[in-house]
Amino acid sequence: MSKGPLVVLVGAPGAGKSTVGMEVARLLGLPFNDSDRLIEDQVGKCVADIFIEDGEVAFREIERETIARQLQEGTGVLSLGGGAVLDAGTRQLLRGRTVVWLKVGIADASRRVGLTASRPLLLGNVRGTLIALLEQRTPLYDEVATIRVETDGVDVDEVSRQVAALVAELVPGDTR
Repeated sequence: MSKGPLVVLVGAPGAGKSTVGMEVARLLGLPFNDSDRLIEDQVGKCVADIFIEDGEVAFREIERETIARQLQEGTGVLSLGGGAVLDAGTRQLLRGRTVVWLKVGIADASRRVGLTASRPLLLGNVRGTLIALLEQRTPLYDEVATIRVETDGVDVDEVSRQVAALVAELVPGDTR
């Protein structure tokens, strides 16, 4: 088996990647990392500030490098930012890995993200922006996913149990 995380979570803003990722890691007895938190620790500022001050292109470069490093050196469960799949290099890095796409619809995603400055691409018309993001990103999530889990109308504990069970079936006994 390749080095790096046992499982990677992808999905749109509001899919529950960080919340579910932490719970899946707990259920499997593994460490958890979130690419956005790793970037913030590395750069010393929040993702929203990186977008504003440095631009999305600079952020995506940092994101790709951070994800590449985690996929090589990290262990456990890794949650990616919603737009990580936009980068072709990142999608290539995910090939051959266990990637769980947490699928979420517009209604649930809108309700979950609300209006928050911590999600720089969602400021303004949250619903309209989410619709555009999902149209653009859904084929990319589907491209990288090896497991797909519906999150609409399902609580975090149930989604987490589903993901943990599916991952355990794919890689029994591997608790890196």
